[in-house]
Amino acid sequence: MILLKNSIELQKWITKQQIKGAKIGFVPTMGALHNGHISLIINSKSQNLLTICSIFVNPTQFNDPSDFEKYPQTIETDILSLEKAGTDLLFLPNLDQIYPTGTAHQPVYALGNLENLLEGRYRPGHFQGVCQVVSRLLDIVQPNKLFLGQKDFQQCMVIQKLLELKQSLTELVICPTLREASGLAMSSRNMRLSVEGRQKAALIYQVLSNIQSKLVSSSPIEQLIQEGKSILLNAGFEKIDYLELVSVQSLEHNPNWEPSIPSVLIIAVYLEGIRLIDNLPL
Repeated sequence: MILLKNSIELQKWITKQQIKGAKIGFVPTMGALHNGHISLIINSKSQNLLTICSIFVNPTQFNDPSDFEKYPQTIETDILSLEKAGTDLLFLPNLDQIYPTGTAHQPVYALGNLENLLEGRYRPGHFQGVCQVVSRLLDIVQPNKLFLGQKDFQQCMVIQKLLELKQSLTELVICPTLREASGLAMSSRNMRLSVEGRQKAALIYQVLSNIQSKLVSSSPIEQLIQEGKSILLNAGFEKIDYLELVSVQSLEHNPNWEPSIPSVLIIAVYLEGIRLIDNLPL
């Protein structure tokens, strides 16, 4: 595996590979890699793509400075995991490589209501920061395919919107959420949970699955949602930002479940002071 830290060197390397006819698969990450990330690498490799992974903890998408400071960094084990998975190149830039003119005057993207709902409501500016870093990485790497995990459901939709705004030819490939044996969605933030907390966090997926199992066509979902919230709060979760059934297309609240309308149960909760998200497409 090649490791590069300079964006110009990376672009030169990519150009050489493209001249040879290579197609590029790209997996952007913030490190603290787990099997969910590695599954994206494997997916890219399985499509005979020259696979590039980036690790960069992007400060502009953290609306809480303490969350940025506490974000886990495990670069040595990350490198070993990427090598084992057959990653062709790791791009490991510093802040200057991503934001050569600084972070203060970055573009503002017309994301519409997508950035005001759910995550956007509780993390103002978050999705603008996501778009800023992803746009820059896309300009550097110019991948044929971009691989993301479904766990970050709203983020996937935001980046699809970004690709449209950029009129990019890059294809977005959304891969299924990987889960631990308990059902807990794999996440870098899980590393910050205690052993007990990690066991308790499995209740998030259990609540989503329980709601799904009780859905009846055309029935109001609010009672099931309230029952789910009560289960989590009684179990010791500190706060629930949201637990909603929303339309896949718009992410707007859907008061009734209709089998013919693609919907997703989506959740954000706090446990041991750590914010955890998950979703379950229906």
